[in-house]
Amino acid sequence: MKWSDFSKLIKLRLTFLVVFSASISFLIGSRANGHIDWINWVKLIVGGFLVTSAANAFNEIIEKDLDKLMKRTMDRPIPSGKMNTGQALVLGLGMGMAGTYLLGSLNLLTGLLSVFSILLYAFAYTPLKRKSPIAVFVGAIPGALPPLIGYVAAHGKIDEIALILFGIQFVWQFPHFWAIAWVLDDDYKLAGFRLLPTGNRNLGSAVITFIFTLILVPVSLLPTIYNFGGYYVGGVSLVCSLIFLYQAYGLLRMQTIEAARKLMFGSFMYLPIVQLMFLFDFIGKVK
Repeated sequence: MKWSDFSKLIKLRLTFLVVFSASISFLIGSRANGHIDWINWVKLIVGGFLVTSAANAFNEIIEKDLDKLMKRTMDRPIPSGKMNTGQALVLGLGMGMAGTYLLGSLNLLTGLLSVFSILLYAFAYTPLKRKSPIAVFVGAIPGALPPLIGYVAAHGKIDEIALILFGIQFVWQFPHFWAIAWVLDDDYKLAGFRLLPTGNRNLGSAVITFIFTLILVPVSLLPTIYNFGGYYVGGVSLVCSLIFLYQAYGLLRMQTIEAARKLMFGSFMYLPIVQLMFLFDFIGKVK
């Protein structure tokens, strides 16, 4: 098996973003405790990578016949015949068990949350994608769990900071994913996926995307509102949210694939900037 095939099976870029989000939240949780356990940080990164990879492998096993129908996925290892479902299943189970063990060794709640994320992503969100746009709401839950898992891995419990980290990533996912769904709608429909809010590229989908991007503005300010972050994170979050909102307005106004693509790339920039600012500002406040 080639590395390129394995990287496609685990959706390497998506997995990297998930692990990045969890690792930043781990550092935030560590600062809340007053110290950073770097060995546990490494365990979180490795365990998070394995758990996310397993969830993605299960997703591709379930969708193997649908992946053959879409241009962007037909070269994945299972639909292209470079890997069979048995091999992918063994890899997925192995990574899932190893990752859950590592995360569970940090604390029980982290391990339970990781199992919940796999089950919800692979066995609830994945089959719902062909049935209803509600799949995006279901998928936003496991999609927002990485920062919660990262924080709990360090802090040991769910508190207000953990919920804020979860909330920001939860709301962010709607404009992020709907922008992707708008760009790829033609390809998605080849497999019968219904992911845009109204099921189509139209004014209704653009309006709903704009509304959720608008909701993100106050949500992104929660660290400052609740005094977990200072004015620096509040200012940067506000600027990033307004730029993101302007891009969503562009989609609302033009309703084109190009406008959706700008919103999509804006979403890729938004989350890491806001999370890193929260980390740096929170460290400053703790000191």
